[in-house]
Amino acid sequence: MTASNITDSYRELIRSALPYCLTETSFNFGRKYQGKVRDAYDLGDKLMLVTTDRLTAFDRQLALIPYKGQVLNLTSAWWFEQTADLVPNHLIAVPDPNVVIAKKCQVFPIEFVVRGYITGTTGTSLWTQYQKGVREYCGITFPEGLKKNQKLARPVLTPTTKETEHDRPISPEQIVSEGWMTQADWDETSRMALTLYQAGVEIAAKHGLILVDTKYEFGRDPQGRIVVVDEIHTPDSSRYWLANSYQERLDQGLEPENIDKEFLRIWFAKHCDPYQDKTLPQAPQELVETLAARYIQLYEMITGKPFSFAQQPGRPIDKRILRNVAGYLG
Repeated sequence: MTASNITDSYRELIRSALPYCLTETSFNFGRKYQGKVRDAYDLGDKLMLVTTDRLTAFDRQLALIPYKGQVLNLTSAWWFEQTADLVPNHLIAVPDPNVVIAKKCQVFPIEFVVRGYITGTTGTSLWTQYQKGVREYCGITFPEGLKKNQKLARPVLTPTTKETEHDRPISPEQIVSEGWMTQADWDETSRMALTLYQAGVEIAAKHGLILVDTKYEFGRDPQGRIVVVDEIHTPDSSRYWLANSYQERLDQGLEPENIDKEFLRIWFAKHCDPYQDKTLPQAPQELVETLAARYIQLYEMITGKPFSFAQQPGRPIDKRILRNVAGYLG
């Protein structure tokens, strides 16, 4: 099914859900920690992670996308299952389409960004930096003559720090010298990140997709093992292109057909300064609906399963979540 067909097919279901997006949660159990997209609740020996419909980029919230939280949560859970034999993860259970029950881990304060192509629009993207003349990035030297969206000679790991205001690109040497991680932990996690990316590339290719780049987070579980946490290979943490049209569009100087949030990032970058402007323009409803459809399309392409519209119009998602997670609150 093409992007246009799936958009037309699901347009009404998506539109009817617009007033009922999961903006945030306020459950009365455990201590709450609010991230960019997920609300985390401390349940004592484990965490409840609620994936909302918030769309973020440029270190701020841009819009609310119907069904986005469900897509991210279920896509990530599917990838956790597919890669569990390669790298252990924090997943315990998925009691609700928007919820994961996870191990409580000590998370490393580094995001592991793996890139197989040179592209992007944000301030920390490889193409943005390359255009500015940067050739040494995160301890890696890049050659002259690279063109936007071309495949790199090999996947590269370009980590960033997790800081309050803005993520900061950092080299492996700085990670160790500044005390963010030990050398041994960096060696193990960087190996895991590249292993996961390679597996993601191979699996995505079987489903007609190019996994362009992605980010991972790692932590140490109660047993002392390093595990991958948060999410994996979702359209929020990853960039996907349609494989069958990539080379032709690259040869013509056109942007690849993306199936993630990049086109909405591009819209904001064209209509405002998303890093500096205090107030951002409202995302056009047509683009919001299209992005929701693309997220659903990606879920169906990757998993091979039809998307189940768990949200019932007029019924708040948070009440459904409470019913489904009741067994984990004791």
